[in-house]
Amino acid sequence: MNNERQSFSGAKRRRPLEKLSGHLSRRRFLNTVGMAGTGLALPSLLGGCAVGAQTAEHCNGVPPTTRRLRAAFTNNSLTHTWCAQGKRVAETWGKWLGVDVFWYDGQGSIKQQRNALDEIATKTWDFVAIQASGIDTLIEPVEHLLDHGIPVIQMDTEIDSSRSTNITTFIEPDHIHIGEEAATALFEKMGGRGNVIMTQGQLGHSGAQGRTKGFYQALDRYPDINLIAKDPADWDVDKTKLLWEEYLARYKDIAGAFFHNDDMALAALDVIRKAGREIFIVGVDAMPPAIEAVINGSMVATVSNPAGRVHAEALMVGIFAANGGKNIPKHILADGPLVTQQNGAGLIFLENQFLL
Repeated sequence: MNNERQSFSGAKRRRPLEKLSGHLSRRRFLNTVGMAGTGLALPSLLGGCAVGAQTAEHCNGVPPTTRRLRAAFTNNSLTHTWCAQGKRVAETWGKWLGVDVFWYDGQGSIKQQRNALDEIATKTWDFVAIQASGIDTLIEPVEHLLDHGIPVIQMDTEIDSSRSTNITTFIEPDHIHIGEEAATALFEKMGGRGNVIMTQGQLGHSGAQGRTKGFYQALDRYPDINLIAKDPADWDVDKTKLLWEEYLARYKDIAGAFFHNDDMALAALDVIRKAGREIFIVGVDAMPPAIEAVINGSMVATVSNPAGRVHAEALMVGIFAANGGKNIPKHILADGPLVTQQNGAGLIFLENQFLL
């Protein structure tokens, strides 16, 4: 506090809050208000929002809980930067808010993730949060969880294409908009003409499907841009490198490239640079390495699919549901901006603080 004010009685100025708290860091403060093993009453710290089905639905904010909660989380693969960032965010917010988060890595495999969900469904949880590796692959264990009164939050990707499973809520960005915005930035940089390649994620992934649709919506507005290749690399950086080695050998004229995530974009960028080629590229997710690449001009753009928001909000909704909260909407938009050289540093800061 640089502008400290004197009290009306002319008493000595207050000491800065940092000194009054004994240099109370954010981590120390949040550890202090954690649910387990503390003597502090969380209702007084979080605004007096009472626990219970009758009151939780009227709360402004996540209702506090008087016990530690258990939650199971799974996402596609922790080898993917987006998934790894989401895990860090969920576990960190879980420590701060009194939720023991148990992680089941999908390992980029539909079969592996299904096995994990089958195991999750045999246990008792306060809530479960899932980013599915493939549509319609997890319906049976998810229905088992729901039938036993366990809230299920789906993150980023769709679990049931029929949408008949009564999932608690779906937290996702608008993948079609993401794809269209990223592709438009690329096509503008290309001057509205030239050959372009799209490198896709897993074809059974609803996020990848949405990004493809958005790409085509943008492409329809640029008749002088030609799509010369579109292949899935399944979010895998090694597959991406192999694809791009083949593309560079086959095509002498590639003006631009659209990638369904930043990991693949940066992997291809490495191959492109080694070949001495100049190709405009865009990605999706706005992971810190890609944001840095936008800032330094190596990438044209990336669009935020906010891993922090998606995973933290899944945790918040889970706490709300576990405390009897009602009227949870079936869909919650977690959007993020197009990354530019102007806003990039701020976005990295927010991600590093587990806020985006």
